[in-house]
Order: sequence, then C-alpha cells, then structure tokens
Amino acid sequence: MSVTAADIPRVPSSTLADSVLERLTAVYGAAADPEQAAPMRAYMKDVAPFLGLTTPVRRALSRTVLEGLPRPAEADCAAVALRCWRLPEREYHYFAVDYLRRHARVCSSGFLPVARHLVATVSWWDTVDLLAAHVVGALVAADPKLTADMDAWIVDDDLWIARTALLHQLRYKERTDTERLFTYCLRQSGHPDFFIRKAIGWCLREYAKTDPEAVRAFLARERGRFAPLSVREALKNIGA
Repeated sequence: MSVTAADIPRVPSSTLADSVLERLTAVYGAAADPEQAAPMRAYMKDVAPFLGLTTPVRRALSRTVLEGLPRPAEADCAAVALRCWRLPEREYHYFAVDYLRRHARVCSSGFLPVARHLVATVSWWDTVDLLAAHVVGALVAADPKLTADMDAWIVDDDLWIARTALLHQLRYKERTDTERLFTYCLRQSGHPDFFIRKAIGWCLREYAKTDPEAVRAFLARERGRFAPLSVREALKNIGA
C-alpha cells in the first residue's frame, strides 16, 4: 500500500521531544557497536540498519536519556515517536515503542493515526506486535468507539494493519470482545501470509488462557477454515 504525504501525521512542536531526541541520538550514537549491528540487521531481514545495541544495553541507555525529564503529554508522545521513526536505525524505533508503552495512558483516541503510521512504516513484527498489544490495544480499551477503526483495519490490504487488529485485544483477558475476536480470525482465515496465520493462532492461544472452552468450541466448529499453523498455535496449551 503506497503512503502519501497526506497519510503522514504532522509532528507536533514539543520542547520535551527536542530534549529527548538530542539526548537520545548522542547517547545511543556514542554506544554504537558495528560488529553487533550486522548480525542484528540480518536477523531482522534487513528491515532497517542497526546501531548494534543489545536489549539490556539499550534499556540502560534509555534510562540515562530520560533521567530527570518530565512526563509527557500526548503531543510530546507523538513528537518523540514520529521523530524517532524518521531516524534510520532500528534502536530508535524501539525507543519510541518503549516510550509509548510507558505513557500510553496519556494518549487519547486522536493518537490512533500516529499509531497507524508507526505500524505501517518500516513494518516488521518486532515493532508492530508491541504497538498492537500495548498502544493500539490501550487506545481502544480507553475509547470503545475505536472498535469501528479496528473493524476497518482487519480487512486492510496492509497485512501489518490487519495483524494489529487481530492482536489489539491480546492483553484484554476477561475484557476481550469474544465475538469480535472470533469474527476477525474468520475474516482473515484464508490469508496466505505467515504473519497473519501466526497472529490468528497467537490471539486465540492467548484468549484460551482466559476461556479455553470457548476457543475449543470455536475451533471445533470452524477449524476447517484455518491453516494448520493457526490451529496448532491456538491449541498449543489446551489440546484438541
């Protein structure tokens, strides 16, 4: 799916984002490890270049970046995330995702276009899945009117947008809209891509921790419509 200039959210003005990005690029850049960067990039299928920061190192550096800075408002979150996404190296995208996960509660339904842009740009499971479960899911939980957007996303041509719709209830447990979950799985049951088939199995497996009988009954009725991968993943912990 092509992205036009009109699809890209405007970066809000934010003095907090100015401070974060100044610190971030200095601290991360100084710690870059080219020897680590090459295998990390290969593991992530060349989706983006890497600085070569392992997860423990990156998280420690992030604490240094954020030390003493105030909590953000929604505009600050948008500015930090969008500006990080403009940087090529993947660790900056990880920083943005972690920042949004930490501060998702300050974001309103108006943040959804920003989240969509992040999902649909430089897309791979390493950022998409966290955005789906911790950011998009939090936005929908806070404003149920956004379920209409999820109903549109599940049939989107962009497989990462559709995967986000499948996974957005991943952390809902007993708050899961079961009918919507099962409907989304059925709508994408014939999708040929591994990442959609895997997501179907994952979201069903996760909900099975809350209501295993509902998942068993659903698959007893509908398993013929799903790829073996989806069924296998869904039943992994509860049996046939």
